[in-house]
Amino acid sequence: MAAHLVDAVPARALAVYAHPDDVEVACGGTLARWARAGCAAHLVVVCQGDKGTTDPDADPAALAATRAEEVAAAADVLGLASHRMLGIPDGEVAVTAQLLGDLVAAVRAVRAEVVVAPDPTALLFGRRYVNHRDHRMVGEATLDAVAPAAAMPHYFPGRGTAWSVPELWLSGTFEPDAHVDVEPVLAVKAAALACHRTQVDLPGELLRSVVEQRAEDAGRAAGVRYAESFRRMLLT
Repeated sequence: MAAHLVDAVPARALAVYAHPDDVEVACGGTLARWARAGCAAHLVVVCQGDKGTTDPDADPAALAATRAEEVAAAADVLGLASHRMLGIPDGEVAVTAQLLGDLVAAVRAVRAEVVVAPDPTALLFGRRYVNHRDHRMVGEATLDAVAPAAAMPHYFPGRGTAWSVPELWLSGTFEPDAHVDVEPVLAVKAAALACHRTQVDLPGELLRSVVEQRAEDAGRAAGVRYAESFRRMLLT
């Protein structure tokens, strides 16, 4: 599948991800670059982040509260116009009418020109990583919310005026065909990720190195030093 750099900046964008730190990992550079170019970039985090620890003695409610603070701090670093957490417990995401309605309402409220979300078809990454169920369910729910629900007035009436999303960008995909050059904002991406202190226990320079390495992998495919990659769906 041919891939190319996308320089265009949407006026309004909505990112929908499962856990509090997912967006920074997947597309933090892209959102930061768009925000600095004048885009009103918004975020919906579906899960509480209450199970994001290996410590059996941790208090899930306290962890969720801390992670909500981390989301707010990272959103400020990225320059997001708004962020919202839906509060579903980790591991319990399902494509329900409630979740679909919440996502449809968010899409319609933002009138998003681009919606960014996880690719729900990505399951096994090599032989070492199984994509979390929450990621897949959030991706599937976002697809359903965008096409067709948000665009059709009889889906979820009373939850905003129907809005057709022109573009859907899927991260974590096996079939990337669009890249964004994130070199100018790579430090911003790393700083936003560092806000998630419950998840990232690395010194600043080491964290920056990890972020650079991941962005270099995408950059090679894009012909630039650092990039983020997506499957770009053109819906209208």
